[in-house]
Amino acid sequence: MRKAATDAIYELAKTDPRIVFVGSDLGAGTMDKFRKEMPERFFMEGVSEQNIIGMAAGLAMDGFIPYVNTIATFLTRRCYEQVAVDLCLHNLPVRLIATGGGVVYAPLGPTHLAIEDLAIMRALPNMTVTAPTDAPEARRLVMSTVDLPGPLYVRIAKGGDPVVSRDEDGFQVGKAILLRQPKDVLFVGIGVTVNRCLAAADQLAAQGIGAGVLNMHTLKPLDEAGLLSAAKGVRAIVTVEEHTLMGGLGSAVGDVLLRRLGRTAPDLITLGIPDVFPEKYGSQDALMKHFGLQPTQIAEAAVRVLSAPVGAAA
Repeated sequence: MRKAATDAIYELAKTDPRIVFVGSDLGAGTMDKFRKEMPERFFMEGVSEQNIIGMAAGLAMDGFIPYVNTIATFLTRRCYEQVAVDLCLHNLPVRLIATGGGVVYAPLGPTHLAIEDLAIMRALPNMTVTAPTDAPEARRLVMSTVDLPGPLYVRIAKGGDPVVSRDEDGFQVGKAILLRQPKDVLFVGIGVTVNRCLAAADQLAAQGIGAGVLNMHTLKPLDEAGLLSAAKGVRAIVTVEEHTLMGGLGSAVGDVLLRRLGRTAPDLITLGIPDVFPEKYGSQDALMKHFGLQPTQIAEAAVRVLSAPVGAAA
């Protein structure tokens, strides 16, 4: 997924002299074509995340559109003040491409797990927050960002994820994509949880339960109209995120349902990471299973809420 995103940046830069690339301590060979063909717009800094945010802000103030790439935890927690003050306060068009969102870096432990990135970036005024579900969608997203106003955060997964997005659906920041029409329950996923929601929907279909899937690739601004349209007539909504339950997708969806539908809203179940630092090491899939985010577990959660008395979801 990162390669799809960085390849798209390279393609944009070839036709738009405003685009620059800023990396922080990335591997040898990263963006080699960009570096060789456009060296005056390629910057590879060391372990200096706060510095590259300030640097990107200065470039943006000078008329450039910087695309910044490094590991998600370091691009959010380590330089949060610089993102808030240097980028968001001035509403600058800097694109933060965050590699390894969620529990991608499970072998490295809690210091490298970006499980609160969406929540803290969502809290910043002027910041747009996105998480594409697969490599083709990451490319579509990047290709649509040149003239997007203000700063942008893009959470990128590890790559090799199943491709479930479709060319015919197009892509627009802030507009969710309904991948499967709901009947009984609606799954709302973000990032790589979308492919797991589709697999869970297949399992439920075998049981005679109609499950829809909404790809909420943009967390902020949230597509309220798309959510409410997809939710019409369903008995329950299940949000699924590779992220803490504090302030992420489930919180955003719950807020919309409360404000717009009140007591008439469907039951809501939020699946994600509880308010903990993950203690386990291993693979991304292993940690997602530990937190109940694999397809069978998602399907089981839907069955539980559909089997419960109306209004009894928890």
